[in-house]
Amino acid sequence: MSFDPMAAVVDWLDAYRSGDLESILGLYSDIATIECGCGGATTINGREALRAYWEQRLRDAPAASLNDLQPARDGVAVTYVCHGSNVRADFEFDAAGQIFFQTCGPSN
Repeated sequence: MSFDPMAAVVDWLDAYRSGDLESILGLYSDIATIECGCGGATTINGREALRAYWEQRLRDAPAASLNDLQPARDGVAVTYVCHGSNVRADFEFDAAGQIFFQTCGPSN
């Protein structure tokens, strides 16, 4: 069976919407980086920083409905609703099918 990055992003959004921290963290590689532009630019690197970031996001900025899902140049882009506004997240995956790079921020 081959890796389906679109399905992986759907799994990510499902875990985010349900508040499942462990499932979310399981989708990222140990050396993953997130560049987040939601509420101010920040860069998150490594497992412990990812955990702290996601604990805060799940508490303060839960995701709502899916708006768009499409292939992107190096991976997959998803747009979803958070606090009534659209957020876009772009994902890149490693050879093992884990997220190794993500950007997110308000959708234009």
